[in-house]
Amino acid sequence: MKKFALLFLIICISVVTTFAQTKTFILVRHAEKSAIGDAASMAKGDPDLSQDGRDRAERFAKIVKKYKPGEIFSTEYRRTRQTAEPLAKLRRKTIQTYDPAKHLEFVDSILKSKTKRFVIVGHSNTVPFLANLLAKKEVFRQLPDAEYGVIWVIRMINGVFKKMEVYPY
Repeated sequence: MKKFALLFLIICISVVTTFAQTKTFILVRHAEKSAIGDAASMAKGDPDLSQDGRDRAERFAKIVKKYKPGEIFSTEYRRTRQTAEPLAKLRRKTIQTYDPAKHLEFVDSILKSKTKRFVIVGHSNTVPFLANLLAKKEVFRQLPDAEYGVIWVIRMINGVFKKMEVYPY
């Protein structure tokens, strides 16, 4: 009888572990923006990436491809979309737009999604805010304007924060 109970317990634990939903969120600020550009985009505060920024976006795609993101999100700004484009092309994914003014709704929707791995490209103020929101901890502050080279990897199991890693790139 004890052997049967032990076997039953092992099976239950493995079933729960099998059905645990693990999610990985890769957050990054857009790469370096250009100080020059067409008058309309500069007036709207929507510059393209600089050449350094384009190079960084390519490096980002190579680093993050190992995570095999199922969905890629960006704000509507050129610099965020251009940061995500090399990865989207590599993974053959469409870049989806999220509204940085609606963080709670966005986090709720991705937590409910069946997708397991996400890349989210944002801004100096939105990426740390999202990282704090997902981790349910106030850890990060707004990035300095010149800071472009940080990747946050957040892992959750069943909607509960488990681990955060921060990598320079």
